[in-house]
Amino acid sequence: MQQGLPRRGFLALAATLGLSACGFELRRAPDFAFKSLALQGNSFFINQVRRNLRAAGNVRLVPEAERDTADAILEILGEDRDRLVVSTNSSGLVRELQLRLRVRFRLRTPGGKELLPVSTVEQSRDLSFNETNALAKEGETDLLYRDMQTDIAQQLMRRLAAVQSL
Repeated sequence: MQQGLPRRGFLALAATLGLSACGFELRRAPDFAFKSLALQGNSFFINQVRRNLRAAGNVRLVPEAERDTADAILEILGEDRDRLVVSTNSSGLVRELQLRLRVRFRLRTPGGKELLPVSTVEQSRDLSFNETNALAKEGETDLLYRDMQTDIAQQLMRRLAAVQSL
């Protein structure tokens, strides 16, 4: 029993050293090329982007009235939601839907220089559908759209962090 203890300690030490040497590192807050950003609007998606920017802690959000003083301006050009019928049963009733969310945006300086041209980020989710549970499926649809908005907001943060210079 005494020999097992040093052996376990050695294995734990080896595993720890192995992980530290592999380059594994937790994701850090993104580092942006701009220090202040103007973002207009008040949708759930835009508020999610604002929360992510505040959580990053290294960008000051500029109010709409002071938009021209910001280093960069993020414009959300559109949020499009689609519901597509994927499959029906033999009676022609819907069995499966596909929900899509598409967000178009661009990043520019107050002088008009495009830092990120008009870009689109799209997410989709499949949803089984049953007429008897239509009300519950509406709630599930709302949750799936919010989940897609959160995912797109995180993707947008990574794209903003990819901008190297103003």
